[in-house]
Amino acid sequence: MADAIRVLLVDDHQVVRRGLRTFLEVQDDIEVVGEAADGAEGVALAGELRPDVILMDVRMPGMDGVEALRRLRETEHHARVLIVTSFTEQRTVVPALRAGAAGYVYKDIDPDALAGAIRSVHAGHVLLQAEVAQALLAQEETHPGQGRAGSLTDREREVLGLIADGRSNREIARALVLSEKTVKTHVSNILMKLDLSDRTQAALWAVRHGLST
Repeated sequence: MADAIRVLLVDDHQVVRRGLRTFLEVQDDIEVVGEAADGAEGVALAGELRPDVILMDVRMPGMDGVEALRRLRETEHHARVLIVTSFTEQRTVVPALRAGAAGYVYKDIDPDALAGAIRSVHAGHVLLQAEVAQALLAQEETHPGQGRAGSLTDREREVLGLIADGRSNREIARALVLSEKTVKTHVSNILMKLDLSDRTQAALWAVRHGLST
């Protein structure tokens, strides 16, 4: 499975990890490369195994998922993190997304939908449900990017609008007839100019400033 999506499971419940592994291992394009029982172990294994996607619980003993996300950002690890949480823990999702998660799913998610979510975040999408997006927007009002929309070029505004629509870099490249490398450069410039840390914050900034379609 040379081209399979490499997935690391981080959850303190062995039964949950076993269930996730059992399902994911039957997917032709997904490979479970490791398991961790807490955030600290997850960060260490991420550096060792270099997964593409990390399925991360939020509430864990020792280092929780939010702190693990912050540590991963400090190490500049490029894995996409998908939070796996329960509905009752929804309030913990917002800090996790602010810390760099690409999205979240609930623990009772349909197995096929989980596989689809993994493929989606691996492709560069941000997975947000309406109620969490609203909560993030409310927080962004008190923690806005310090940059100005006027500092963006017309092309960067186009790219930002497509990010807000949930497009991956590949899809943006196709839509604007650009190379993926050029799109990545535009995204980096957008984050720098607006003083934002990731695509999730960029998408929310675009929604708040009317740049989404």
